[in-house]
Amino acid sequence: MIQTTTSKLHWNYFLALDHDLELVSRYVEFCEPHFDVYSIEFAHILFAAASEVDVIAKLLCKQLNPKARCRDINDYRAVLRAALPALPATHVLVPRYGLTLTPWDNWKRPSNPDWWHSYNKVKHQRDVHFNKATLQNALNALGGLLIFTFYHYSYSLSKTPGSPLRSVLTTAELQPESTLLRLPDDYYCKHLVVTT
Repeated sequence: MIQTTTSKLHWNYFLALDHDLELVSRYVEFCEPHFDVYSIEFAHILFAAASEVDVIAKLLCKQLNPKARCRDINDYRAVLRAALPALPATHVLVPRYGLTLTPWDNWKRPSNPDWWHSYNKVKHQRDVHFNKATLQNALNALGGLLIFTFYHYSYSLSKTPGSPLRSVLTTAELQPESTLLRLPDDYYCKHLVVTT
């Protein structure tokens, strides 16, 4: 008999987007001077990542507060800020390019992320706001998705309802690891190399 583990559909989707964005890095150097570069590929990443943020946020809100109203980003913000106070300060790293992102930083005050506003503008008024489909917004949307996906699995993989797995145990379950965006090092198991 062959045993399989539960599919981590949302993690696999994040990895696909991470790979798509990594491919774009062959054509646009990921650095602050290029943060305002916009393109169809960045629009694709922005749309897909922000749409998945919406999906994962609903799941995460229901995990953390099953009775909460979770219809839109404002509802998510209220539930997730209350349950995860460290969320707005959580960093995402792009080690290959020396970048550090804080995608949910706007949630320190009752405001939604700039990348979320840009996503909605590009989605609803693309002819006017296509220039908001930028590298910076794509990176932050995907970073925001990484954080939410991590938290979702830290709760859904835990054997104790309502109590998350430790960070290093959660990331150990999320395999393969992402190759472009990463959480800070203390979220991962460190491997000791012994030489004789």
